[in-house]
Amino acid sequence: MIRATINGKAADFPDGITVLNAARAAGIEIPTLCNDDRLKPVGACRMCLVDIAGSAREAVSCTSLLRDGMVVETHSDKIEAARKWNLRMLAHQYPADAFARFPEKPFHKLASEYGLTQADFALPNGGQIDDSHTYISVDMSRCIDCFACVRICADVQGQFVWHSIGRGEDSHILPDSFGLFGDSSCVSCGACSDACPTGALEDKSVIERGIPTDWVRTTCPYCGTGCEMNVGVREDKIVQVKPVDDAPVSAGHLCVKGRYAFDFNDADDRITEPMVREDGEWRTVSWEDAIAHVAERLSSLKSEYGPDSIAVLGSARATNEDNYLAQKFARVVLGTNNVDCCARVCHTPTAAAMKMMIGTGAATNSFDDIEMARTIMICGANPTENHPIAGARIKQAVINNGTKLIIIDPRKTELTKYADVHLQLRPGTNIPLFNSLAHAIIDEGLADQDFIRDRVTEFEEFRSFVADYSPESVADLCGVEASAIRHAARICASEKPSMSMHGLGMTEHLQGTEGVMCVVNLALLTGNIGIRGAGVNPLRGQNNVQGAAQMGCDPGILTGSIGIEDGRSLFESVWNVPVPATKGLNQLQMVDAAGTGKLKALWAIGYDVFFSNANGHETEKSLRQLEFVIVQDMFMNETAERFADVFLPAATSFEKDGTFMNAERRVQRVRKVFEPRGNARADWEIVCDIAEAMGSGEHFRFRSPEEIWNEIRTVWPGGRGITYERLEQQGVQWPCLDETDPGLEVLHVETFSGSKTAALRRIKYRPTPEKISDEFPFLLSTGRVLEQFNAGTMTMRTPNRELRPTDRLMISPEDSSSLGFANGETVRLESRHGEAKIPIEVTVKVRRGELFASFHDPKIFLNYATGPTRDRFTLAPEYKVTAVRLGKIPKDA
Repeated sequence: MIRATINGKAADFPDGITVLNAARAAGIEIPTLCNDDRLKPVGACRMCLVDIAGSAREAVSCTSLLRDGMVVETHSDKIEAARKWNLRMLAHQYPADAFARFPEKPFHKLASEYGLTQADFALPNGGQIDDSHTYISVDMSRCIDCFACVRICADVQGQFVWHSIGRGEDSHILPDSFGLFGDSSCVSCGACSDACPTGALEDKSVIERGIPTDWVRTTCPYCGTGCEMNVGVREDKIVQVKPVDDAPVSAGHLCVKGRYAFDFNDADDRITEPMVREDGEWRTVSWEDAIAHVAERLSSLKSEYGPDSIAVLGSARATNEDNYLAQKFARVVLGTNNVDCCARVCHTPTAAAMKMMIGTGAATNSFDDIEMARTIMICGANPTENHPIAGARIKQAVINNGTKLIIIDPRKTELTKYADVHLQLRPGTNIPLFNSLAHAIIDEGLADQDFIRDRVTEFEEFRSFVADYSPESVADLCGVEASAIRHAARICASEKPSMSMHGLGMTEHLQGTEGVMCVVNLALLTGNIGIRGAGVNPLRGQNNVQGAAQMGCDPGILTGSIGIEDGRSLFESVWNVPVPATKGLNQLQMVDAAGTGKLKALWAIGYDVFFSNANGHETEKSLRQLEFVIVQDMFMNETAERFADVFLPAATSFEKDGTFMNAERRVQRVRKVFEPRGNARADWEIVCDIAEAMGSGEHFRFRSPEEIWNEIRTVWPGGRGITYERLEQQGVQWPCLDETDPGLEVLHVETFSGSKTAALRRIKYRPTPEKISDEFPFLLSTGRVLEQFNAGTMTMRTPNRELRPTDRLMISPEDSSSLGFANGETVRLESRHGEAKIPIEVTVKVRRGELFASFHDPKIFLNYATGPTRDRFTLAPEYKVTAVRLGKIPKDA
C-alpha cells in the first residue's frame, strides 16, 4: 500500500494504481474523454490533467502512477482553465448542430459542464455522412482524435479496422477500406461506436429511433458464450444494446448478433396469438380454447396409446426454468421419459464422452483460463465466427501474450493466420489424427509421467494401442504432414498449461463421442486437466443448450445430469409422483418412431426440428405420420408450417425473467425488458396452464421463475447454492453446493467425479460410410457463420440479413474453375440423399475436393442433402461429412 494526498485528504491506495483511479477510489471524478476501462490509457484527450506537488507541469492522471507521499490537486483553477481551453480547441473544428442535437454524448456533456455553448462550436453543420455500414453511421466531422475507435478495435476485438493516418494536426482516422466504412473488414461488433465519446461513430438505431430512456441488464439470446448486455428501450421498443463492462465473460464486449440483431422481437411476421389448424387453415383462438384443445388431444392420445406415444422437445433458446418444467411435464403429467432438446444434434456426444471418462459432461475450465493458457488447441471450431467474444479473447491472448495456438480444422478460419500449427485434416479423420498426436507425445517422451502415475490408468495398454497410429502412418489418410502432427504434439505437451476448446467439428460425426474421448485422452496424457489455463472445454452452440440438457431435457437423465435410477428417490420425494421407468426416446428416435407409427404426438418448444435435422426427406416422411403436433415458438417455422396442428405463441427472452447457463457452467439472470407482445406467453406459463388443464396443476402452481428455480435447487445438489439473490450481483458457476460456495471455476483438481483416476480410452478408427466416388467426388461439411444463427429464426428477421442474405457454398478456386462456375453463381448440390440449390463462394479457405456451407436459410434447406449417418453412442447426425456432386442449373430451370 502507498499513502498519498488528493485534494487535501490523505488515504491509502494499492501499489500500481494510476492517479486517475486513485482519485475515483477517493470519490473524486476527474473528467476524461479518451479513457476506457477496457483499454490501456494513452492520455490523448488531455482532459484528465492534474497538479502534482513538485512537478513543473501538469500530469496526465490516466497514465501517471500514484507514488508514496504524492500530493495531488485535481481541480485547481489552473487545471480547470486548462481543461476549458482544451475543450474550446476541440470545439473550434466541431459541428454546432451535433452539440445541440445530442447533449448526452460525453464530449457534449463535458463541454456544457465547462460553460461552452453552441456559439463556441465553429462549424455550423456536420460533414458528409457515411451510411454505408448496416448498423453504424460515420460522421468524421465529429472526430476529436481520441483514437478510442482505433484502440478498441485493435485491443479488444483484434480486427484492426480503424487506422490513424498522418501525424500531428494532419492526422485523421480511416477504415481499412480507405473509403466507405461499409466496404471495410468490420465485423459489426459495435465496439468503436460504444467507445466513441462524440457520436462520430453512432448506432443508426439511436439516430433513427431516439436515445433510450430505460436500460435493463440481461443475457444475450444467441451463442453459448453467455455475454451480458444492457438493453436500451424507448417507447416500449429496443433502440440500442450495449455491452456490460463488468460482465465476467464478455467484459464490455459484444458481437454483431448480441449488439445489433434484436429487431426480431417486433418482426412483422411475429405470431402473438394462439392458433389451431382446421381443414388445412390456421384459425386464431383464445388461450383458453387452445389449452383446452391441447389438453384434450394429449389426454386422448395418452389414454388410447399410452404415455410413451407422446414426446416433448425442450428448447436451447428457452430458460432453465422453462426447460425444467418441460421435462417435468413429460415425466409427471404424461408419464414418459420421451423428452429431449437440440443438444442431441450438437454436443450430446461431448457430454457423453466426458461423463464416461471423467464423470462430468461439461467444460472443465472457464473462459478466464484463456488468458492463463500457454497453448490453446482449437478442435473443430471457428470461435471468431460462432463464439465471437471467446474468439476475440483467444486472438488477443495470441497477439498480446504470445500464447501458442493449434488449429485442427478442415478449413482455414480467421484464427488460422495466428496459429503456430494448422492441422488441416480431411473431414472424417478426427480419430486417426488425435490418436497420432497421442502416439507422438508418448513416442517423444513428452507424456506427464507424474500425472499419469497419480491420476491415470491403462497407460501401458493405451501406449500399445496407439503404436499403430504414428503420424507417419496416418499422414496420407488425414491429409496432414507427419511433421506438422509431431510439431503440434510437442507444443501441446511442452507449452503448458495447454487448453483445448472444441466444437461441432468434433461431435457431428459417426464417431463424435469417441472423437471427444480422444481429446480427453490428450489432456490426461499431458496433465492438462484440473489446473488453470487447461482442460477440455466444449464451445456450446446456443445460449442455453448447456442448461436445457442440465435441466433434464434428455431421455436418460434428470435435472443435474443424474441418471434416472440414481435420481429416482430424490425426485419422487420432491415431485410426489413416480418417475417413469420405461426408457425414453431421444430426438432422433422420436422421429424414427413417428415414421413407424409408434409415436403419435410431438410438442416442440422453441425448436425447428424439421429444418434442423439431417436427412430432411426422411425426417419429413416421419413427421407426416404424427397425429398431433404442437409448435411453441415466436414464428411460423418450418416444422409449424408443414406439420403443426396447434401453434402456441411464446415470449422472447426480452419478454420474460429466468436464467441461462453458458458453456463454462455459469448460471446468469435473464431479465424482462418489457411485457410480451400481443398475447404471447412465457414458455413456463404455457406449460403450467396445460398441466392444470390435464389435471396435474398441483405440481405446477408456480407464480414466478424464481419459484421454479428454487424447486430446481431442491433436486439438483450441484446448484443448491445458486440463488436469485446471488445472481442479481453476478452469475455463478456450478457446482455450487451452498450459499457460501463461490462456485467452481476448475473441475477435477484432485479427483474426477467419483474417482481419483481416469482411464485412457483406446478408440479404434471406423470410417464413415459417406465416401467420395466418381459420382459424388466432393466432401461437404456444414456449419454456422458469424452473421446468422442456426435456423435463422431470429437473425434472418434483423438487418443481419443484409450482411449475409443467404447461405453460401465455399469451394476452392481450382474446383470452381474446373467446373466452370463463377463466384456467386447458384449451383445444384446433390448427395445420395437429396439436393439443394445454393450460391457458391470461391475461396482458398477450403481445399480442393472439400466444400463448406452454412444452413441458416429455409429457402436453401441444405439438410435435404445431408445424410442418415449418426454418432454411434448418442445418435447425433453426421452433419460434417456428406459426399456430394455439383452441377450447373440450366438457365430455363
